[in-house]
Amino acid sequence: MRFSDSFESRFTSMLGHYPTKRSVLVPTLLYMQDELGYLTDEAIRDIAQRLELTELEVRNVISYYSMLTTRPRGKYNVQVCRNISCMLCGADDVIAHLKKRLGIAHKGTTADGMFSFEEVECIGACSWAPAMQVNYDFHEKLTPENAEKVLDEYRRKGSQ
Repeated sequence: MRFSDSFESRFTSMLGHYPTKRSVLVPTLLYMQDELGYLTDEAIRDIAQRLELTELEVRNVISYYSMLTTRPRGKYNVQVCRNISCMLCGADDVIAHLKKRLGIAHKGTTADGMFSFEEVECIGACSWAPAMQVNYDFHEKLTPENAEKVLDEYRRKGSQ
């Protein structure tokens, strides 16, 4: 499998910063996913070989982290936290509103490919609950109304 020169440079650089090859697995998977859109079977085989791991070891890590996927997602992956802090602060209302607004359910993707939606267990933003992550950007202290405004901003950005 052939990746961009940028990916190869990052990968080589990371190998020198960690004590073992296995330690670069998660950042490498994130960079790989950014490049491909999702983690293909071929990409998983490639990274397993590079890091001297089994494909199963790589897939186990992928299945653990909600930000990693083996299926295509929308341009913007919307993940709303449903852990206890967020739920107590109104995440249920935000989730219901966004599902209705996007017209998709958990792990769905809009027909135009712009948004995917997931309910996730924790994004580490308990102090700013309820919270969501869109790709790598965090949005906190959400209400249904300001969550909708966040989506509108991404839709505008994605249409440019």
